[in-house]
Order: sequence, then structure tokens, then C-alpha cells
Amino acid sequence: MAINQVQFQRGLSMAEFLDKYGTEEKCHAALAASRWPEGYRCPACRDERHSTFVRQGRQHWQCYRCRTQTTVTAGTIFQATKLPLTRWFLAMHLITQAKNNVSALELKRHLGVRYKAAWLMKHKLLQVMAEREDRRVLDGRVEIDDAYLGGEKPGKPGRGSENKISFVAAVQTTESGKPICIRLDRVAFTKEALEAWTNKALAASAQVISDGLHCFKAIAGEVASHTAIVTGSGRQAATHPEFRRVNTVLSNLKTAISGTYHAFKFAKYAERYLAEVQYRFNRRFDLSVILIRLMRAAVLTRPRPEPVIRLAEVGG
Repeated sequence: MAINQVQFQRGLSMAEFLDKYGTEEKCHAALAASRWPEGYRCPACRDERHSTFVRQGRQHWQCYRCRTQTTVTAGTIFQATKLPLTRWFLAMHLITQAKNNVSALELKRHLGVRYKAAWLMKHKLLQVMAEREDRRVLDGRVEIDDAYLGGEKPGKPGRGSENKISFVAAVQTTESGKPICIRLDRVAFTKEALEAWTNKALAASAQVISDGLHCFKAIAGEVASHTAIVTGSGRQAATHPEFRRVNTVLSNLKTAISGTYHAFKFAKYAERYLAEVQYRFNRRFDLSVILIRLMRAAVLTRPRPEPVIRLAEVGG
């Protein structure tokens, strides 16, 4: 059997990571370069003229024009953090290089911080991923399927369980069926919800293949073509050749979640945990730069203080 080049790529080793980001100075410089790739710009007036000074051990920039003072973390997802940047960079490295998800408990042990700090750090980074992926639109051949998170007892079994969170898994593939990118979105299985999701997540030129779930009929009028295939249930549905990639994605997703977390609040945080898998999958072709891409997304994401993060309603 041929080696899967994506799975066996080098990625960014821990030794290489430490060489690049092993000190606070290196992390600060990398963050500044990511935030201002063409040089400093005032966040208030966009003027490039400035002076710098150090206060309480942290570099500040002051605009000559409007006198606004800022730091490299102000106005970003890192705003007001009390943790060293080296901890944030290590967290980003662990999350982006992992094959499966990384729990807050595991981060706590690796980073040497309290569980609450690790949990908040993780959820802020997941929020960055969720907002970045929210704009993704799938086109071409797209396999979709309905799926669920949760369902623990007590409660009634089946789709009507109050403990289950419904979501749609969609995989854009090549014509030959090779996966390109995915979307994993929490969606209620109603005609109105599926229409809204389709208009947001799928291009009008998409050619969609779904199973025979009744609410998927709402997709037909919003895309170039929609083929509904009645697959039955159980093993027959899971092995149907037209849904091979979406079934593989769902299997890997469930393994990543069940193998990482003992429990989490599905109803409250499902979108972020789905985004974590989606973000890594869609950037899997070059793991050596995925940390750089997450860093860039993080400095472009507005601050999310803890009360907002715990609401789990930001970004839609």
C-alpha cells in the first residue's frame, strides 16, 4: 500500500518549534510580524509613524498622529492575557499538530497552568478557528450527511433525544472522490434551517449528493444539482460508495472527540469543537505553516473576554 503523503508529512517538529518560538522575545517578534506584515499601522488612524517604549516589561507603540498607544496583543484574541506568549504559542502548536483533538486537561499538563486558564485559552483559540472557517463555501461535488453529537442517557433514544445535537457534515471532493475541504455545522434538521445553511455554506454551482433524509430536499432549489440517494441504515449506509468520504470524516470526527474528551457541554460548545476538527482538516496539506496561519487569524480576531467565551454565542 502506498504511503499517504498527507498523513506522513514532516509538519513542524517540537525541536523546530522551540528553535523558532522558544523564547518570549521570539514569540513577540513573530506576533508583531504577523499583525503588521508591512510594518506598524496605528489601530485607530492607520498612520505608520510611531515611537516605541517599554512599560512593565512589555513593548508599546505610540502613534505620532493620534497618540494612541497599543501593544502587540491589544485588540486581538490575546488581549489582557496574563500568560507568557510562549504558553500561547505552545498551545497553538499542540492544537494544530495533533491528529486528534487536544483537551484542556492535556493542555494544562503540557503548559503548566491551571485548568481554568488552559480551558479559556483553548476556547479562545477554538473561537478563532470557528470565525475563520465560518466564511468557507464549498463548491463542485459535495457529499453531505446528517449526524449527531451527544445522546448520553438518561433520555429517549433516536433523533428526538434531548441530549443530541444535530449537525451537517459536508465534504467537497474532486470528481474522482478525493476530499478537498469540509464543513461541520450545527444545524436543526428543518426545511428553513437547511435552506439557510445551504445559502451560507454551498456555492450555487455545487453538485450535492445526500441521503434520503426528507429535510435535505430544501437544498435542491439552492444549488446546481442535488441527488438524493436512499441508503437505508446501519452498515449499508456507512459503506455506500457515494458517501465514502463524508462517512470517513464522520468516523474520524467521532474518534477524535470520544478519544479526547470525557464530556463537554454539547448544547453550548458544539460549534467550537466541530470547528477545531474542520480547521485542521482544511489545512492538513501543509502542517509546517498551520501554526503561522492560526497566529495570523488570532491577531485579526477581536478580543473575547471570558464572559463572552462562556456564553458560547459569539460569531453567530
